[in-house]
Amino acid sequence: MKAFLLGLVLAMAAQGASAHDYTAGALKIDHPWARATPPGAPVAGGYLTITNTGTEPDRLLGGSSDGAKAVEIHESTVVDGVARMRPVKEGITIAPGETLKLEPGAMHLMFINPDNPLKHGDRFSATITFEAAGDVALGFAVVPMGATPEATADHEGHGEASE
Repeated sequence: MKAFLLGLVLAMAAQGASAHDYTAGALKIDHPWARATPPGAPVAGGYLTITNTGTEPDRLLGGSSDGAKAVEIHESTVVDGVARMRPVKEGITIAPGETLKLEPGAMHLMFINPDNPLKHGDRFSATITFEAAGDVALGFAVVPMGATPEATADHEGHGEASE
């Protein structure tokens, strides 16, 4: 019985250590995070990395969250020195062997009209939807305003999502 309990505790500890990495079929989803937002902010950005380890493409279609009116995929570009952002309604295809980075200043998730400001150190739940892999529930760690992808590499806020 002691060996069983020890095994269970070790398995739970290992799960906690990778609580910010997810898999959905052949897709590996790494470190979902968002920046803290000021009170009343009408949007918040969500960032993560998706790697397709399979032999078939899949398409990220969008998502949902109980804490926001909508979750959309957006693309940021600079055209003639002017920054622009637009929704990507057709989704993003991830080819076999390809890695898609959703990050500030590029493709990202946009949480529209969040219910509450995102505060550094908090976590929140959201679901992203793929054409083949379906819905994947994620926990997003909230990092300081202005944080860069490199600054989040230590997986600050690592852990389970809170409701």
